[in-house]
Amino acid sequence: MQIGFIGLGSMGSAMAINLVKAGHDVRAWNRSKVAQDSVPGVTLVEFAADAFQADAVFTMLSDDAVIREVVLDAGLLASAPGLTHIVTSTISVAFARELELLHEEAGLGYVSAPVLGRPNVAARGQLNILAAGKANAVAAIEPLLAPLSKKVWKLGENPARANAAKLACNMMIAMAIEAMAEGVVLTESVGLERADFFELILGTLFSGRAYESYSAQITERSFEPGFKAKLALKDMRLATEASNEIGRTLPMLEAVREGLDQAVLAGFGEKDWSIMADMTVRGGDSMASSETNSETNQ
Repeated sequence: MQIGFIGLGSMGSAMAINLVKAGHDVRAWNRSKVAQDSVPGVTLVEFAADAFQADAVFTMLSDDAVIREVVLDAGLLASAPGLTHIVTSTISVAFARELELLHEEAGLGYVSAPVLGRPNVAARGQLNILAAGKANAVAAIEPLLAPLSKKVWKLGENPARANAAKLACNMMIAMAIEAMAEGVVLTESVGLERADFFELILGTLFSGRAYESYSAQITERSFEPGFKAKLALKDMRLATEASNEIGRTLPMLEAVREGLDQAVLAGFGEKDWSIMADMTVRGGDSMASSETNSETNQ
């Protein structure tokens, strides 16, 4: 099948390569220049519109505004009748609804398919994909999701369901990171090593991938990005917008959004989002403002 792919960051590149390995003809475009040897087998095209000349097109772009600029403002929905568009980005619930309507008006299939997993998981084709859209559109692109995923979670015909679920997942991971950090504040105050505390909680109350992964990062104070704090903050803002839309205030969401906001303001937007735990443990102090300044000055 001929597949278009727009957005060749660390996640998108891994996904596009796996589609090639599965035998598909992948034509891809990125906003910034990409080296051909970084995406073996992928045909790089000059314009985003070229990627839309396909049977299906994936977009893995950073946010609502970029998708609007690259796809909607450029009139790409009118350029490829019959195509199915799979949006794998984490976007707002409101924008998902707008995209559903616009694709229907243009006669295109539309599937919201945000993913759970980091770039190394994407490279192994082991993502969890949250898919929602009209049954015929999901069925048409399901074979394309197979080489990318450990499991495809079908969430119904309302595309916004997938986006709300993805925001809720990220919100809950942020809450878990903050919970572990606050646990460390208490236990380190009496001399208990964080590694020992995390061994306790993982072996009793809180086993699970999020706790296992992020407790290791907090223990090792290793915050090189798997998921950047600035992108996590964007997601918390989208979750807040969704909660405001239904007239609800979510106190834990407000707390983690504020923590991520402080991390980004402190200059750690490019660090992993678990940097918020380090700031909590340190009482809000910058992890190493001198380190950030030295990196900025290089």
